[in-house]
Amino acid sequence: MKKQILAAALTMSLTGHAIADTTTTAVATFNDAQKAQIGEVAADYLRAHPEILIEMSQKLQTQSQEKQMASASAAALQNKEALLNDPTSPVLHPKGDVAVIQFFDYQCIFCAKVAPVVEQFISKNQDVRFIYKEWPIFGRRWPASVQAAKVGLSVYKKGGAEAYHRYHAALYATGHDEGKLLDEDIRQAAVKAGVTDATREDIEGMAAALAANNALAKELGIQGTPAFFVMPVKGATAENVSVMPGAIDLQALQAAVEKARSGVQQGG
Repeated sequence: MKKQILAAALTMSLTGHAIADTTTTAVATFNDAQKAQIGEVAADYLRAHPEILIEMSQKLQTQSQEKQMASASAAALQNKEALLNDPTSPVLHPKGDVAVIQFFDYQCIFCAKVAPVVEQFISKNQDVRFIYKEWPIFGRRWPASVQAAKVGLSVYKKGGAEAYHRYHAALYATGHDEGKLLDEDIRQAAVKAGVTDATREDIEGMAAALAANNALAKELGIQGTPAFFVMPVKGATAENVSVMPGAIDLQALQAAVEKARSGVQQGG
């Protein structure tokens, strides 16, 4: 019984939730002095076995992440039109049956780290629609984030997907992230894209598209960049949509595409 009471006390102290069973009822019947003694026993036990705290913390973190991903997946289904068919968002391979949508910032170090993976994925998956969502979350700290995003969208509007792809790759090729991106980097990337006639008005006109991306990101509940959404273009369900935050690897991205395809095949 003592072990059961101790287990209940540990669970309640670690999770912040009571357990609706006879053990919890027993704990509730103790007086204040007895409860204090149980607390001391629990504290001593945790000091002697800190690995329990680590394990519980990891489990709670995993549960929290799973809950967030499930919520983001549901939000993706509700906002699939904005994710899949926004005319201002650059798109490669528009006829693809599965879409990968990436939210990113040019000055995000993790976006820079995953950029080679994204390029490898795009080259290997000509039948996957790849959609870029410019989301300059570091714009308040580093204004070049916003400027690079605006110029990128203007390059897409004037030069199309291939020009945008060259621009995008050129910026990441500089290796200038976390405040190091220069106006000259942006200008040179536009030169490499072959689009140098965008006016100031053209560029500033992209602010509305960035605001829409920001609103969409908030609707989806994502917390930072990079963030990937993978879903079939038709027949998306909670079972075949993947939400993947962070600098993921090629295998994970490819597996999410296969999941999207198999889910459609099985579900019609």
